[in-house]
Amino acid sequence: MRRAVIFGLVPLLLLVLLASMIWSVSTGALPISFLKAGAALFGGGDEQTRLLIFKLRLPRVLVAAMVGAGLAVAGTILQTIFRNPLSAPDIVGINGGASVAAVAFLTLMKADVSIHWLPVAAFGGALIAAALIYILAYTRNSSPLRLILVGVGISSAASALTTFLLISGDSYRADQILNWLTGTVYGKSMEHAAALLPWVVIFIPLAWGMSRHLNVMLLGDTVAMGVGSAVERTRLVLLLIAVCLAASSVSVAGGIAFIGLMAPHIGRRLAGNQHAGLIPVTALIGAILLVLADLAGRTVFAPKDLPAGIFTAGLGVPFFFYLFFKNNGTSVK
Repeated sequence: MRRAVIFGLVPLLLLVLLASMIWSVSTGALPISFLKAGAALFGGGDEQTRLLIFKLRLPRVLVAAMVGAGLAVAGTILQTIFRNPLSAPDIVGINGGASVAAVAFLTLMKADVSIHWLPVAAFGGALIAAALIYILAYTRNSSPLRLILVGVGISSAASALTTFLLISGDSYRADQILNWLTGTVYGKSMEHAAALLPWVVIFIPLAWGMSRHLNVMLLGDTVAMGVGSAVERTRLVLLLIAVCLAASSVSVAGGIAFIGLMAPHIGRRLAGNQHAGLIPVTALIGAILLVLADLAGRTVFAPKDLPAGIFTAGLGVPFFFYLFFKNNGTSVK
């Protein structure tokens, strides 16, 4: 099964992602044919087409793909280590903590401060939120719904702090930040893509490398300890990986909602629960979802450019309630 996923499903999803990206960069106020856009991405075509694609359209598509992949893998990790099908970075409060720190950075930073420090600031906020979740929600034999309740509380507190920072800051920047908090890749440049790239390139492979530990954690703490797994240490390491992926994604694209919830469940339908296949499949599904959501935001209500987060939330809210009533608060199996 694992080989079938890696050598069959993963290449297919890579082709779907590539097609989605070419479709996205070919669509806009100045449309480009699909074949012409594809040729330009691989060095062909005329100079004007390459300039339009590489300077204006490709950066936001690359950011959308990386953010979608990062949030999807973070959601997969959280659903596994807490054995809760409703876990996701935005639902349990990690995105909220990252948003508070990122908004504080954007509100208070000086003009000469590099954008590369934004993921670091967001990581600090997400780490605090994750620590609170771990302390308040994780107790032996506790209900899986306890995590959701704690997450809602942390998200509410983070929202209040974010509102305070917006009110106390510059009004012009507040408008920009409000749009960012909805979740958008509008106006992203190659600098943003470069700032996000190391986090995705490092932590997604790290998560994949810990697939065996994730598989063991699905069996429960007692069984995991029985086969020699250092459960608490492994859970903390995996939680840190999820925090890094979620925080870096939020720092660049804002509050993109529900990708971390939907992509892991779709991935399990396609690839099963073995994480060696599930993690790359989930990452690709998350990337495809966000690239298409951004494309919808640019085209459905053109010439208005709506945040991609509106479309992911539109899909994610009914998906969340479907999972809630289907699982009735039970754990991931």
